[in-house]
Amino acid sequence: MPLNRRKFLEKSAVTGAGVALAGAVGAPGAQAAEAREDKRGAKRYAFTVLGTTDLHGNVFNWDYFTDKEFDDKDHNDIGLAKVSTLVNRVREEKGRRNTLLIDAGDTIQGTQLSYYYAKVDPITAEGGPVHPMAQAMNAMGYDAAALGNHEFNYGIPVLRKFEQQCRFPLLGANALDAKTLRPAFAPYSMHRLRTPCGRDVKVAVLGLTNPGIAIWDKANVQGKMTFPGLEEQAAKWVPKLRSMGADVVIVSAHSGSSGTSSYGDQLPYIENAAGLVAEQVPGIDAILVGHAHTEIPEYFVTNKETGKRVVLSEPLKWGQRLTLFDFELVWEKGRWTVEKVGAQVLNSNTVEEDPKIVRLLSDEHEKVVAYVNQVIGTNAAEMTSAEAPYKDVPIIDLINHIQADTVKQALAGTEHAALPVLSQAACFSRSARIPAGEVTIRDVAGLYVFENTLEARLMTGAQMKAYLEFSASYFVQTAPGAAVDPAKLTNANGTPDYNYDVVSGLSYEIDIAKPAGSRVTNVRFEGQPLADDAKFVFAVNNYRANGGGNFPHVAAAPLLWSNSDEIRNTMIAWVKAEGAIDPAAFAAVDWKLTRNGTPVF
Repeated sequence: MPLNRRKFLEKSAVTGAGVALAGAVGAPGAQAAEAREDKRGAKRYAFTVLGTTDLHGNVFNWDYFTDKEFDDKDHNDIGLAKVSTLVNRVREEKGRRNTLLIDAGDTIQGTQLSYYYAKVDPITAEGGPVHPMAQAMNAMGYDAAALGNHEFNYGIPVLRKFEQQCRFPLLGANALDAKTLRPAFAPYSMHRLRTPCGRDVKVAVLGLTNPGIAIWDKANVQGKMTFPGLEEQAAKWVPKLRSMGADVVIVSAHSGSSGTSSYGDQLPYIENAAGLVAEQVPGIDAILVGHAHTEIPEYFVTNKETGKRVVLSEPLKWGQRLTLFDFELVWEKGRWTVEKVGAQVLNSNTVEEDPKIVRLLSDEHEKVVAYVNQVIGTNAAEMTSAEAPYKDVPIIDLINHIQADTVKQALAGTEHAALPVLSQAACFSRSARIPAGEVTIRDVAGLYVFENTLEARLMTGAQMKAYLEFSASYFVQTAPGAAVDPAKLTNANGTPDYNYDVVSGLSYEIDIAKPAGSRVTNVRFEGQPLADDAKFVFAVNNYRANGGGNFPHVAAAPLLWSNSDEIRNTMIAWVKAEGAIDPAAFAAVDWKLTRNGTPVF
């Protein structure tokens, strides 16, 4: 993937990319600017940058999949309405003119609220609505936001419309037009903070997004945009920003800090590169970290070239936390210099929702609540995902049953119609539930919370064995005589639930007493040992098929069919068409955990 080595033009005729320039930020606050002279007469100025990330369509403290107020075991709260109250308090304390508000991406995907305005009542329609996230973020006075990978889930037209609706720039210095290799979005924004002493402080915000977009949203971006590494693009842009007079450089990066990649070596660029950017690129003062869905209040990385410590902070996802970067500057030798910078996070569960945001978007919220509560069918017996990570349960069988059925119908009449169909599914939510009796859209949607689409790939028996073996590394090795605690049995080496796949159409055992790499035994197809040269159609989501999770063979397997409709929509349509769900028609125990051949459960 070529890097952009051409001089950036402020106005690109092809992409419309440009530099987002901002004047003085906001109106004067309730108090004077945070400036003073110390005993030696040196002038000092303090300001605060507030940051969010991975909001994922959450405006309110509401779970559209359960149709009730959000809650978790730690009693976190979510949503921009809560964050807005925190922001207002900080601005009141610091003075509005002494603050900036930025975001690190993944804004327009993740809830039924964001889905509704992308697909049901789309913002791209002529005379269509303004996206609720744009409305909320505009009302809150965001100054800039980096692009996240999930911004591309609904396609570039939806993203471009959202960009038009935002009164702040969407930044992506490493999101390049595939033909011109020029930035397809504004790489940075420049902001002036007015001070009563010395010249204004110029704060540059450089936006960096995730190279994994090229894999995860290949269908939407291939041939249109390319996504080089964060480190390379930061090294190109930070010196330019300094040469333009930036006193402070902040990076808003939709990239975790671990230095690892879920897609292995399929791309020459690191997925979670924020720490590497701090370490390798001189001239950065702070990095707002996103993508990893972890909480990092304050973390320092020493730059290898300068020895300077760079502060990183990642607020928890969905608006559960708000990061505060507090900067202290000193005026010396005719310029502002960062003397000190620290970070902390504030918890949204300490405040009430901002009434202004509630009033602004209550109509949109009510429309979506009505939509997700539409009854689409009935269910003969309750199904839940509570035990899905370690047991073969009917609710996951339902996903596989619908996917296999959809692929069989799609391939009918083709040369591959006679091949048996296998299907993969993962537990996306341990709280998913489809009740007995009436079934609503939210019941089905809550089972499949990602905007994945369905593909059919051609796989062999040997490849499927390797696929199952890779998946089985999800379990913690447990000796035959040791007690089994389901809460400690899964997520080995930090593997998330969504990267543990079960496969329908085969039967197999996973021996958790054995080390990872040699666990899968007794793999059978239609009662017979699985032949290595057997051929199968594999129904698989596009995230996995494009390399997400770095599962073996599937990304290189021949593509037989693909669909642009979300699997979630396919499931909703299937339930509507059938009218009834009966687990007895599809549920079966095809896989189980064992220790030396003895079932664990």
